[in-house]
Amino acid sequence: MKLYPLFFTPHFKYRLWGGDKLRTELNKEFSGDQIGESWEVSDVEGSETQVSNGALAGNTLHDLITTFGAQFLGTSVLERFGTNFPLLIKFLDAKTPLSIQVHPDDKVAKERHNSFGKNEMWYIMQADHDASIIVGFEEDTSKEQYEEAVKSGNIVDLLHTEYIKEGDIFHIPTGRVHAIGAGVLLAEIQQTSDVTYRIFDYNRIDAKTGALRDLHSEEAIDVVDLKGYDTYNTPYKTEVNTAVSIMETPYFQTTLLALEGEATRDYSNKDSFTILMCVDGSATFSCDDEVYAFKKGQTVVLPAVVNELSFASSHAKILEVTV
Repeated sequence: MKLYPLFFTPHFKYRLWGGDKLRTELNKEFSGDQIGESWEVSDVEGSETQVSNGALAGNTLHDLITTFGAQFLGTSVLERFGTNFPLLIKFLDAKTPLSIQVHPDDKVAKERHNSFGKNEMWYIMQADHDASIIVGFEEDTSKEQYEEAVKSGNIVDLLHTEYIKEGDIFHIPTGRVHAIGAGVLLAEIQQTSDVTYRIFDYNRIDAKTGALRDLHSEEAIDVVDLKGYDTYNTPYKTEVNTAVSIMETPYFQTTLLALEGEATRDYSNKDSFTILMCVDGSATFSCDDEVYAFKKGQTVVLPAVVNELSFASSHAKILEVTV
């Protein structure tokens, strides 16, 4: 069977802080309220997404890797990760702030949770007026200062608050304390991991459980990066109909393609699958004489053997993610 661009059925996740923008802004269809996350492409146990289009509909990522191997993943990705799909792709809607949290690196996550670590990046798709995020420390902080602030509930006073707008990009490496603020819709690219250490949660009661959520202060102390950095926002410039690199990490590489009119993308030099996330506008793309509609809030996986797409759009912004 010849592989083709693959759409997946998302998994929608209730979150204490979730809102309604996944439905109103991205046209996602789901039941329930306070849906904070749409897991677009997932190999996390219990939340494996399935192909929704074409002859491979119903297959999970693991099924695709088992059946097609390097044709799907790319030879180098298969050699590095085996049958474990390395990335988890999400859209997040924060109506209220997330907990202040941190993620462990590969070594700690493997030892404690038999998991990958959780390096990630955020692309801000929409932000309400005066919306902000918490990212890193305002200045270098000692372990004693940090522990006292956590104990007293004043950890926010040590952290850096950044006011944000559409198009802003942030790298959240392991060890960086962070929290998405209220009124933010974003695309998140991360390693395949669901390991999060909550440091502070504003003493909120989860309406579903009637209880406070667990904190992980002891686990977090060993992984927190206490250094303050000059800047946390990632600068970049767009170029119409040209893919511009916006994030290079050891775990994933992301480019931004700003479309106006027609453009052709050659993926033949990438020994990797490519994930496309439409973060603004809409487009069509053609592959092997078939035309696909692609709109804001959709995600598609291009198997490694898909070498070229032809795009057409009056306006769209697309994130391209490879390993």
